[in-house]
Amino acid sequence: MDKSIFTEKKHNPDESDLIVSLGGTLPLWQIVVEYVHLKYPDAKDEWNYPGEKYGWSFRIKDKKRAIIYLLPREKYFKVAFVFGQKATDIIMNSSISEAIKTELKEAKVYAEGRGIRIDVTNETGIQDIKELIDIKIAH
Repeated sequence: MDKSIFTEKKHNPDESDLIVSLGGTLPLWQIVVEYVHLKYPDAKDEWNYPGEKYGWSFRIKDKKRAIIYLLPREKYFKVAFVFGQKATDIIMNSSISEAIKTELKEAKVYAEGRGIRIDVTNETGIQDIKELIDIKIAH
């Protein structure tokens, strides 16, 4: 089961929880959050608790939808996106890694689009994530 490391409903995670839990990946979390705000200054941050099965997640939203989800894990985190068809087509024709394109292509299609999750354990995928943020904000 892929679940947040923050599972206590009554305890809304904060910066100190992230420092302890994410370890060396905390600066990467901060880079992703800062990049979204740089590209979309009106974005709103919020912790979300959809239930015990998933635990706490962090999302950054524009006025109507989530731009990106950050899912804290032990010593790393995942980023998650949902892309509509237009954004999916742009990603498929971009320089984003083949691994991400394959995951997107194989993702189940829901009314709101295709969802993907990317593990962030080091800076390797950060450039792809920034490009995905740009596409998400634009579409």
